[in-house]
Amino acid sequence: MPKDNPNTERYITIARACLKAINDTAAHDGSREQKIQAVYEAIDSAFQAEFSEYRQSVAILSTVLERIASGQLSGEQSAELARKTLDQQPDSARHSLMH
Repeated sequence: MPKDNPNTERYITIARACLKAINDTAAHDGSREQKIQAVYEAIDSAFQAEFSEYRQSVAILSTVLERIASGQLSGEQSAELARKTLDQQPDSARHSLMH
């Protein structure tokens, strides 16, 4: 994966969690299903951690858009609210691509 891809670090973090879970379960007794479940849970935890910031940003942006769409604000008030909201977003949410 190219280093200039904004998702590279996210993928690496998730991959490390997977490898750790695989290595941890390989040395332990347990059924194949239990080991698969442990790896699945590690993937899910890493994925949830990596994308929680985006979920929060989307929720905030949705609320702001609903307020603007309500028509209760003037054009300038809407623009100011949009600017303030964008300024408060974390850099990772503003400048990174997600897919």
